[in-house]
Amino acid sequence: DDMVAGLRGWAAQQDARAADGSTDLVERVDHDGWSVEIVSAPLGVIGFVFEGRPNVFADAAGVLATGNTAVLRIGGDALATAQAIDQHALRPALGSAGLPEGAISLIGVRERSAGWALFSDPRLALAVVRGSGAAVTQLGSVARQSGIQVSAHGTGGAWLVADTTADTERFARVVRHSLDRKVCNTLNVVAVPRDRAADLVPVLLRAADQAAAARGGDARVHVANGSEGWVPTSEFERRIDVRRAEQTSPEPRASLLPLDELGTEWEWEDTPELSLVVVDDVDQAAKLFNTYSPQFVASFVSTDPAAHARFRNLVNAPFVGDGFTRWVDGQYALDRPELGLSNWENGRLLGRAGVLTGADLTTRRTFAHHDDFDQHR
Repeated sequence: DDMVAGLRGWAAQQDARAADGSTDLVERVDHDGWSVEIVSAPLGVIGFVFEGRPNVFADAAGVLATGNTAVLRIGGDALATAQAIDQHALRPALGSAGLPEGAISLIGVRERSAGWALFSDPRLALAVVRGSGAAVTQLGSVARQSGIQVSAHGTGGAWLVADTTADTERFARVVRHSLDRKVCNTLNVVAVPRDRAADLVPVLLRAADQAAAARGGDARVHVANGSEGWVPTSEFERRIDVRRAEQTSPEPRASLLPLDELGTEWEWEDTPELSLVVVDDVDQAAKLFNTYSPQFVASFVSTDPAAHARFRNLVNAPFVGDGFTRWVDGQYALDRPELGLSNWENGRLLGRAGVLTGADLTTRRTFAHHDDFDQHR
């Protein structure tokens, strides 16, 4: 149902191109006897490599809105589903719309080498990598080495920072609602101020356990070195069942984590997993975020407007909020089908936000017209 709604959303969205199908005028500058027009133009062929989520078909269809085409490579575990969508939905839709069958195409190969080959092809205008983790980082590097622009975040995971004025109940709700499932914008690291650690750390543990209870278990916590004094010793001694992709096994409820590993993204399945660090103040929390995080999502809980303004100025993140972290989603936040999210791990983006939509897939061309070249040269 969500995929159908996503496709219909694209159909209902106004075409980003000019009415005659040509390039779209962005700006016109008139001079005496001549003028300059800045127009938008398609990027070209967009390559998508994504994990086993066939809904990306609906998202990737958005490239058509700006006159681009797409080549898709999906994870092998979802290839048969993708091929069924391709055969029974995508191709008939392209045909009924009068578009070429190859406007969006699927690579029907299970081997991961197909993704590497796709991202090595210099004919691509943009490489979009959906997902997170080391494999995404590697794919992005392959594309960059081939001179291809990349929209990807190699690691995900959101950070939550509280200050001394943080409302306890709001803090608990943020934790609970940011751990409903594991995706890139799931809560990964929590930083609490030292002068509130005595009351906020127990709240954090209870809220994380409430999120875990909805999945039938307890939360797994990694405590940064130097912060263990605010976590009961019994939590380090207690063992819980942790359900991972490969198997369920007993692990410590809490364990120590070197500070320089604070940015580790926990790839959990059914057992919510996160890191905790106690900081001196918001400045230190922002410094840790800028140093160790993938510079992706930051949430700040405070009742002080001035503190919010300072946090936004200090933290190097494209997505900053004051509540649950899972709002970072193009369809949810912007009511637009999302092609991908970008962090700032490899630098800030030029002229666009971190949510990539079909409307963003354009470049700019500049055309000049001279009424009388000899008179005005």
